[in-house]
Amino acid sequence: MTVMTGIAVLAATLAAGVLIGLIMRRRDGRVRTVGNGTADPRAAVTGADLGAELGERATLVQFSTAFCQPCRATRRVLGEVAGMVPGVRHVEIDAESRLDLVRRFDVLRTPTVLVLDGSGNVVKRASGQPRKADVIAALGAAVDGPSHGPSHQADNV
Repeated sequence: MTVMTGIAVLAATLAAGVLIGLIMRRRDGRVRTVGNGTADPRAAVTGADLGAELGERATLVQFSTAFCQPCRATRRVLGEVAGMVPGVRHVEIDAESRLDLVRRFDVLRTPTVLVLDGSGNVVKRASGQPRKADVIAALGAAVDGPSHGPSHQADNV
């Protein structure tokens, strides 16, 4: 009877692990709206906060660590997107040396990407490596989104 119990526990553990893995895989890199989609002036980020100049239209802020493999691919994607869209900058932050920002923005893993509008408000964020198309769509929401009109709210990507 103990062998059957052990097999049942093993099967349940494997099933739970697969389920959790599938959920994490689905959420990884997904760009989502921050808050209710409206800009919060108290949460505005400045160039002094980041130690780098903000983009005129939007800023892509990437939190990375030295040992993070997906951070390299994310750096490439964000750099390409910033190069394609005038007035957009990509700023990379070393999460290990900027724990103040890690706490402020509740960064739990790297890479974490924040999309800031032209006023420095965080309008979108992604944990994990985002897809290029999702970053472009998030930029569209930051450039044309809620900070430019109270009736327009950014949609989830």
